[in-house]
Amino acid sequence: MPSYLTVSGAVALLLLAGAAPAVAGDGADQSFTIEDPRITESSGLAASRTHPGIYWTHNDSDDGPYVYAVDSRTGKTVATITMKGVGEPRDVEAISLGPDGDLYVGDIGDNLNGSWDHVWIYRFPEPKELKDATVRATQFDVKYADGPRNAEALMVHPKTGRVYIASKNEDGGGLYEGPEKLTTGAVNVFRRVGEVPWVTDGAFSPDGKELVLRSYFSARGYVFENGRLGADHAISAPLQRQAESVTYTADGSALMFGSEGKQSDVVRVDVENGRGSGGGQSPSRGGDSSASSAGAGSGGSGDVKGTTLTGVLVLAGIGFLVFMGRRRKGN
Repeated sequence: MPSYLTVSGAVALLLLAGAAPAVAGDGADQSFTIEDPRITESSGLAASRTHPGIYWTHNDSDDGPYVYAVDSRTGKTVATITMKGVGEPRDVEAISLGPDGDLYVGDIGDNLNGSWDHVWIYRFPEPKELKDATVRATQFDVKYADGPRNAEALMVHPKTGRVYIASKNEDGGGLYEGPEKLTTGAVNVFRRVGEVPWVTDGAFSPDGKELVLRSYFSARGYVFENGRLGADHAISAPLQRQAESVTYTADGSALMFGSEGKQSDVVRVDVENGRGSGGGQSPSRGGDSSASSAGAGSGGSGDVKGTTLTGVLVLAGIGFLVFMGRRRKGN
């Protein structure tokens, strides 16, 4: 969901930082633009393991029980999945693929930051054929052990199948671990197991050894072992107008960063030695102060300086736009 970052502010940021997205590549798993006019609030991404080059996404809110398969070669939707057997989705924020071959959809957003005493996760098998279909999904009720909260990141561990949620708070959120197995007919309680920065999405590496969390202006990678966060490091991430999603490619060679908006871009960032290197896409390294300073391990002073500069540029850009808008009204 749009938060403090407005479209105009993001445009100013891109101009100041010189970080326009690179042109999409021609092949699968390269940068692409989502062409479907129905997808205006792409809020989550999951790379298919059954269909190479296909990415699953969904709208944020007020769309219905729909999940879309988008071909990274063309940016076009090749299948629309309608979930049945679930309630009316409220604020769908994330999607992740589990080791069981099921897609997990996180209806976990709460813009009033604790107005709902429970949220939902929907699960259904990834379709074997790419065609429009209606599927029966399983709905799981979810609560947090320490009370309701807003969240936009849901990650299924690719080895254990355990579900994790990262809450969203500008002063820092928490990483929540679900039960060993989700169950119907009872509430699934998620317990806080770590501290995280302001998070809009996250993704496990295919081997499950690293967890990447992104915010509006940055991304960080965490060593993940025995269900807990370890040392962290900065990840190169593109600056996008409404940075909402991230997933690894199925082969783990790159991260794909997505954004909300009509014809939104999905930008590939190659992975090198466990860190986003930027590859041929040349994204700028960015970050907000909360994302850099709230890590579980050693972030490094260079990362903090970089994120501070970005924060200054953001404020300057938004301030400039406000000033110019008032000046035009005065004229």
